Amino acid sequence: MPDHQDKFRTFSQLHQGPGAFVIPNPWDAGSAKLLTSLGFQALATTSAGFAFSKGLRDSAAALGRDDTLANAAEIVRATDLPVSADLEDGFGPEPETCATTIRMACEIGLCGGSIEDATGDPSAPIYDFALAVERVQAAAEAAAGRPFLLTARAENFLWDRPDLDDTIRRLQAFSRAGADVLYAPGLPDLVAIRTVCESVDRPVNVVMGLGGPRYSVAELADAGVRRISVGGSFARAAWGGLMRAAREVRDHGTFDYADDAIPGAAMAALMSDGQR
Repeated sequence: MPDHQDKFRTFSQLHQGPGAFVIPNPWDAGSAKLLTSLGFQALATTSAGFAFSKGLRDSAAALGRDDTLANAAEIVRATDLPVSADLEDGFGPEPETCATTIRMACEIGLCGGSIEDATGDPSAPIYDFALAVERVQAAAEAAAGRPFLLTARAENFLWDRPDLDDTIRRLQAFSRAGADVLYAPGLPDLVAIRTVCESVDRPVNVVMGLGGPRYSVAELADAGVRRISVGGSFARAAWGGLMRAAREVRDHGTFDYADDAIPGAAMAALMSDGQR
């Protein structure tokens, strides 16, 4: 089994290209095992998927640092692949809190994680520019010398602030502050995605499977994207399957949904101790 340093080297090399790789988002150990079995090269946690599994909305207030890192640790233990984590806003506004979160994340075997500039406060949803940069810098300093890739997220487009110039300005500043990967979720189209990729000097992550237009891996790679995640969309797809099955039974009294279910023997093999 590869150790932390081996996983980190693999993860780092994936970001060097060529092309783009997909980093899907499990929400627990079981979904991590399934995705590992399908041949993906790395995994990333999803705060949304984890929140749904706990019967909660996806929000920074709903998920604390201890629970988030405990979930991430279970995913790390379930796979031989490098794992990156959705670390929300670092679980506090202070730069030192972000730094502590990064140190804790590395200690549980994570090979990467993201810090976002969203506050969780609808009345002031985005951290002021200077503080946002200071938070990323503190996280980068905490990650320095550790087997950890820091992703910095500019969240304008998720909070009804469709300002591409400010988003790029933030990503460029996050790069100078030491971020290894840059991420602006919610970009409206391929033109904006290409503009971001051409404007920064670090690998860019783009999320697919949420709202808005959808592009193929090939189209995103051609635009300059290096990493593609799916956020909570795999978790919502799983919930969609459960909803369809339950509605079939409730509304029609039939059980045809079982035709699409993974056989019990296959699940037993997938979840066995020897399966990674």
